[in-house]
Amino acid sequence: MTHSLVEVTGLVVDFPVGGAGEYVRAVDGVSFTLEAGHALGVVGESGSGKSTVAAALLGLHRGTGARLGGTVRVGGTDVATASAAELRRLRGGTAAMVFQDPLSSLDPYYAIGDQIAEVHRIHADVSRRAARARAVEVLDRVGIPDAVRRSRARPHEFSGGMRQRALIAMALACEPRLLIADEPTTALDVTVQAQILDLLHGLREERGLGLLLVTHDVGVAAESVDEVLVMRAGSAVERGPAASVLAAPAEPYTKALLAAVPRLDGPRPVRGAAGEQARRRSRGSAPDPAPPTPAGPDLPPAGQDSAPAGLEAGLEVPPVVEAFSLRREFGRGRRKVAAVAGVSLAVHAGETLGIVGESGSGKSTLGRMLVGLLEPGSGQVRRDGVPVTGIASGVQMVFQDPVSSLNPRRSAGESVADPLRAAGERDEAAVRARVEELLLRVGLEAEHYDRYPHEFSGGQRQRVGIARALAPRPRLIVCDEPVSALDVTTQAQVTALLAELQRELGIALVFIAHDLAVVRQVSDRVAVMRAGEIVEEGPVDEVYDRPAHPYTRQLLAAVPALDPALAAGRRRTRQEVFA
Repeated sequence: MTHSLVEVTGLVVDFPVGGAGEYVRAVDGVSFTLEAGHALGVVGESGSGKSTVAAALLGLHRGTGARLGGTVRVGGTDVATASAAELRRLRGGTAAMVFQDPLSSLDPYYAIGDQIAEVHRIHADVSRRAARARAVEVLDRVGIPDAVRRSRARPHEFSGGMRQRALIAMALACEPRLLIADEPTTALDVTVQAQILDLLHGLREERGLGLLLVTHDVGVAAESVDEVLVMRAGSAVERGPAASVLAAPAEPYTKALLAAVPRLDGPRPVRGAAGEQARRRSRGSAPDPAPPTPAGPDLPPAGQDSAPAGLEAGLEVPPVVEAFSLRREFGRGRRKVAAVAGVSLAVHAGETLGIVGESGSGKSTLGRMLVGLLEPGSGQVRRDGVPVTGIASGVQMVFQDPVSSLNPRRSAGESVADPLRAAGERDEAAVRARVEELLLRVGLEAEHYDRYPHEFSGGQRQRVGIARALAPRPRLIVCDEPVSALDVTTQAQVTALLAELQRELGIALVFIAHDLAVVRQVSDRVAVMRAGEIVEEGPVDEVYDRPAHPYTRQLLAAVPALDPALAAGRRRTRQEVFA
């Protein structure tokens, strides 16, 4: 009797909670099969049980206190009854896993090639020299240029996309029959994401690998898999061929999941009147390369908490923030690199400017200069027409990772209260009342004041970050990749919240992201950055529908498509371009 490469029947996973013998169910009766050479995408929101299922295929829950039921067979091995030696052979030899964060999976102290060689030696009786040769071979296979030299580099010397390629190379070192990829492209920009997905597809075709792809991005699944398994709250709610599930989902949850996916070809939310006025003012109104004559004393202060009075009357008012020929370099001597190289832009009250580009394009450096976290090497930032240096009142930032931007030892309410106290508010009752009001405003509860960051979901933590940014009543908020780590439904909730707050408060938003579809949903105008420069800028519909610069067209062509046939056509086009 022949077995499928993967056979999962009635999988149940319960995790212990507290110390009283209580358990919470993470996976509830999931069943599926996967044949050699085929690809299955497991999709769903955060907390749906996707990664728990993937970990069960390699027996990674053993020894954690988790309680498992059902059967899992991989390559003919019963994972539940396998001995420790059989599990070692399974992990790496039969199946290998590629994790979401390559930095946490790679040892920072050892060369990439040495780490791959060590994995190969664990599973194969070969010499050090042969293991090193194998490491170079697989690095070359996954597209690392000059593999012999780069094999001696350490993880910090690789870009994010190259680190992910290195992890895939490590997984391939022992020629597994199954590759399990858990959110392998979440932190990557669209062009690198497309390259990684093309690589995985090519490996399947060449080696007959089975691929289990875990992702919250339905577009990524459409690009990469034959079948889709949709999970919700630990259960499988729908499964079928990718083309049919994505084109005509049968279950309401799948329909809701697809509806939340930002699309390049879908309708855009209607922008507010303030944003429309800002767009009219902004057409062709980028600042001159040199700062103009200093503005007079009648300009509004940078820290005021409402839109400029002239906006409703149709009078010309200065932008909330302007950048003039901003430049910032890092490094010294021959290693000096211009992260931002002469950027000029303007953002008005009630307007959202989206900034897109690949990793390393200078987006985040520009955003940090706009709020004063970085001083420009040259050029000037003006807020409400007034030159500023350093962090000024009236500006706030929302960061990509709410976990690292919130103090784990302080409650959410105390973190939100910090800007109020820093502004001089000493009435603790007033501080608490304002914080509770803000928590309610961003969709949380007043009682969440006393909860700590680890007690919130990712989307809730980002809402806390937005509440903190709103606390001092800013005129400008710079959002640096605020939804890149969130699943599509949570992304939609956070972007809708930002749009609602902007309509109510007249805030100027700068929205930095590598996801072009998300930027299209939230922005009035978009600036495309490459190698520290803005190569194209304009109203979002004009830039997306009629991109003038080849780089913009390249970025748009790399955005995942929900139609598998269209995705396959794009992949063939990319292969022809890079052949």
